[in-house]
Amino acid sequence: MKITRHVFFWIVIVLLLTLIFGKSYHSFSESFYFVCLLLPMTVGTAYYFNYYLVPKYLFMQRYGKFVLYSFYLLIISLNLEMLVITTAFIVLAEYDFTNMNPITTDVSILTLALYFVVFGFSFVRLVRFYFQNQQSISRFEEEVKKASTTTITIKENRKNRPVNLDDIHYIESLSDYVTIHLSGEKITTKEKISVLEYRLPSQFIRIHRSFLVNRHHVTAFAKDQVQIGELTLPISRTYKQKAIRSLEA
Repeated sequence: MKITRHVFFWIVIVLLLTLIFGKSYHSFSESFYFVCLLLPMTVGTAYYFNYYLVPKYLFMQRYGKFVLYSFYLLIISLNLEMLVITTAFIVLAEYDFTNMNPITTDVSILTLALYFVVFGFSFVRLVRFYFQNQQSISRFEEEVKKASTTTITIKENRKNRPVNLDDIHYIESLSDYVTIHLSGEKITTKEKISVLEYRLPSQFIRIHRSFLVNRHHVTAFAKDQVQIGELTLPISRTYKQKAIRSLEA
């Protein structure tokens, strides 16, 4: 999650808990103060469980330690809840137990509220991971499909022309048209170089806003240039890191 998403999530949680406790408090301001006292422990528990215990033990199939440390976390959170109740008794109730909200003195209810938030946080992360994985799978399937193709259809002079991918040395963008340099000839098309980059498999590497090269025809390369036979093409700073990584692969 980005920071803004985290902030939004916790704002929603604060408002939700304030409304829940406010009904029994008969004062949303006091309910808000109590939730603010409870918030640091809730945030700490949620992040420790979801960003430490789950990835380090549950995802690594170390189930015994995951259960053990989760139990330790439960014990610690119960003690912290007692500390919150004590603080509320001193600060909000002014040492008068009759001023305390019955719900906020019930450790079991506070524990349920706490772990409702913790597991709600987990659910949000799992949903996010699911959609990310679906996108990754879609991209992978698309790359596999591209890699299995041996030709690409290019529009040249209002006609569709199939071109063998291995015959393409490099692609050059020149103002409002693109030149595809093949073995012994050139093809001119109105298609944008960015569209061709998307359609082509990973063997074609973007090295410059104006150049897309076929890695199979690269005879040498340095940090700032690529050589295809006797021709030298520049590598721009924008594409440098990704281009070098792809060429070295």
